[in-house]
Amino acid sequence: MKENTEKEFLRSELPKLALDEIPTPKDDAVTITGLVKQGGRVSGYQLSDDRVVSRADGVALAKSGGIRGVGVAHRRDTEYLKSIPDETEGNNLSSLPTVDAK
Repeated sequence: MKENTEKEFLRSELPKLALDEIPTPKDDAVTITGLVKQGGRVSGYQLSDDRVVSRADGVALAKSGGIRGVGVAHRRDTEYLKSIPDETEGNNLSSLPTVDAK
């Protein structure tokens, strides 16, 4: 039984360790509905209230609890948002459509 518990922990919690921070969303937090890309890289996020924000502004908004379902990660000196790992593929940021910057 202990082995199953450890496997379940690794499957559900280990991916979260790759995140620097998992902010607690506020009651009125929005979700990300689309990705703005430039040269194949995410440069911003479309939000469920129809706003489009830059990657940096999205990170700041998420850190303050304004975006639900994401954590903050970094690569070198650049912070970005990642979906909080769960068992659902459809809510992963990589599954979202690419949208035009407004």
